[in-house]
Amino acid sequence: MTDEPFAREEEMRRVLSLRRWAVVGASTDAGRPGHRILSFLADRGWEVFPVNPAAAEIGGRKAYPDLRSLPHPPEVVDLFRRSEQVLPHVREAIEAGAKAVWMQLGVVNEEAARLARDAGLLVVMDRCPMQEIPRLGFRLPETGRG
Repeated sequence: MTDEPFAREEEMRRVLSLRRWAVVGASTDAGRPGHRILSFLADRGWEVFPVNPAAAEIGGRKAYPDLRSLPHPPEVVDLFRRSEQVLPHVREAIEAGAKAVWMQLGVVNEEAARLARDAGLLVVMDRCPMQEIPRLGFRLPETGRG
């Protein structure tokens, strides 16, 4: 039998190793986690794209109305949406060719998680990368970029 906490940590590490993140529900409000996560990830080497149809830019980055509008397919779709609102975004993540879906703290949708896993995506649910990265001591490997 798999040690569930260890399996979850390993899955989180696999997701964190993916570099291109789309943040669905990114906020224009600098005090909200959906805003702060962009800088947190970018400052540590991840490529981040805010997704919010009501914003032109967030945190100095061009915002996109949906995943189809991104300049590159996302590897991870980070969901800052209510639990009952994530299923359409998971479908969009699958269509966009994402490799993983990360549902933020308090976001739990078993149907969406099952759909993503059945499509071959990694799934992290009810976790925050701003907490998990320091807790796991995770760092992206050097890319050789300037």
